Amino acid sequence: QVQLVESGGGLVQAGGSLRLSCAASGSIFSINAMGWYRQAPGKQRELVASITRGGKPNYADSVKGRFTISRDNAKNTVYLQMNSLKPEDTAVYYCNAEGVITMLTMGGYWGQGTQVTVSS
Repeated sequence: QVQLVESGGGLVQAGGSLRLSCAASGSIFSINAMGWYRQAPGKQRELVASITRGGKPNYADSVKGRFTISRDNAKNTVYLQMNSLKPEDTAVYYCNAEGVITMLTMGGYWGQGTQVTVSS
């Protein structure tokens, strides 16, 4: 059974920083892409950033230059360093892993979400 466990959310003032972590557990052989999505109240879930197994990142325009995604393949963990946070970054942030290969399965998984609140 594959699980994604997020940590690092919280309340921060505008201009501040937070670092999110997401660790995948289970009998995992490898993970293709990992990423972070967010969903604000009344809005659709949107991609924030993703990263390939080889380390190539992709960012939403709204976070370019402020957020940095990274991963540790040995730990099956992905990170999101968020700097210069704005009130509009307030949302529940979800970790995603695609192409997760275990002994029996291959598929995608979601974390339970972690709240990020940026006060003005």
